[in-house]
Amino acid sequence: MMNSPFYPTLYQVNTRVRLRQLSNQLNRFATLDDFPDSELDQWVNLGFNWVYLLGVWETGVLGRNVSRSHPDWRREYEELLSDLQEEDICGSCFAITRYQVSEILGGNEALLRLKKRLHQREIKLMLDFVPNHTAPDSPWVEEHSDFYIFATLNDLQREPLNYVQIPLAGENRVFAHGRDPYFPGWPDTLQLNYNNPAVPQAMLAELLKVAQLCDGVRCDMAMLILPEIFEQTWGMTTELFWPEAIRQVRKQSQDFVFMAEVYWDMEWRLQQQGFDFTYDKKLYDRLLEKQADPVFKHFWADIHYQSKLVRFLENHDESRAAATFASGVHQAAAILTYFCPGLRFFHEGQLQGFTQKISVHLGRGPKQLTDANLASFYHHLLTCLRLPVLRQGTWQLLDCHNAWENNFTYKNFIAFTWQSDEQRLLIAVNYSSYSGQCYLQLPFDDFKNRTCKLKDLMSSTYYERQGDELLSSGLYLDLPAWGYHVFDLR
Repeated sequence: MMNSPFYPTLYQVNTRVRLRQLSNQLNRFATLDDFPDSELDQWVNLGFNWVYLLGVWETGVLGRNVSRSHPDWRREYEELLSDLQEEDICGSCFAITRYQVSEILGGNEALLRLKKRLHQREIKLMLDFVPNHTAPDSPWVEEHSDFYIFATLNDLQREPLNYVQIPLAGENRVFAHGRDPYFPGWPDTLQLNYNNPAVPQAMLAELLKVAQLCDGVRCDMAMLILPEIFEQTWGMTTELFWPEAIRQVRKQSQDFVFMAEVYWDMEWRLQQQGFDFTYDKKLYDRLLEKQADPVFKHFWADIHYQSKLVRFLENHDESRAAATFASGVHQAAAILTYFCPGLRFFHEGQLQGFTQKISVHLGRGPKQLTDANLASFYHHLLTCLRLPVLRQGTWQLLDCHNAWENNFTYKNFIAFTWQSDEQRLLIAVNYSSYSGQCYLQLPFDDFKNRTCKLKDLMSSTYYERQGDELLSSGLYLDLPAWGYHVFDLR
């Protein structure tokens, strides 16, 4: 197995949508074998260490029927695709019938061939694992109905969004939909019952099978099966699943990576249970507020914790960054997101500045125009992220000081350095809607009696400053609204 950088970059691909595009080009059904070498080479050239293929597992007819008949979802599809066809609605890729690559995509054999091609390019493969629920037509419903949470007709009448009646063994049984405790159930899923000891055993067996097909998993809503969350949702006690499951998988695949989709301040808890990386939705939310102080304080967290956070500006659940962040704000937020420690997560279409989000229930997306300015920006950003100092270096948050008395704009600056034996970087962002000034105290004692050259890697800006001045008063910065520098210090 190839080695990973300490802070890797990951690229998420909507597999079903991408293969639909290739099918149109090839005039036949495309499979995973049809990903062209040129596309894989492009991922290498962009510096990605991981490719996360969304939606490769088998889904079923019942889940697809729900996706096609749900009125709110249907309106969303029609808003996205003016020429929507029934075949475009292929069902949620998180309503999984079994952990086997869909034959439409080429089956497990095609996936393994693609994995080999990725490994030849030093790229690892990540796939989905959904621990909380299955599709309503999973084989387990017939073969192991006791794996699920049952309810009564009264429950169904009282909470019709959380339960469903399914004919089983000659009678209608009421099943619970998968859900979290704060929202109605997902109507195309059935909730697994982790109070039954056979369920974690069965899910571990599935996980071990998945681990033979990829190098890591993104675990959907991973906190839902924590004992305290499961009891809050379902009133049942359970045992811990993740620590033992992760240990067993790593006995089989030592370097296997676990990434958790997680919210509700459960990130550290899941890291302690063995997860390599956990979603950092808090940073995303704080950047949306467009206030520097919450973002700056977010970076106070312990570096060992931050190193395991997944930094993103969009994914299949969030709105497109180009539609959410105004021009200027987008670039400033991206600099803060991707130049801090952690796993850097990029979503297909983000690099082109696409604005329309594609539902996970669809197998086709609209044609979207590339934003040339954003495409150029991300090209430069990804070029920077390939630098060894940003993959293996040491990160340090800096304090900003006022440029003169009663000038409080320094509070809008967020700045940090990266250091290695070969290189030093200084990143500074004025995360506000107005210009600002500050002094930065730099942690480089060897500047004494030297001239310091500052070359901005994201622009043509270049400065020379005397080291003694930088050590005494600091580096003076004057940046416009949402302005930033990514300085290479020499």
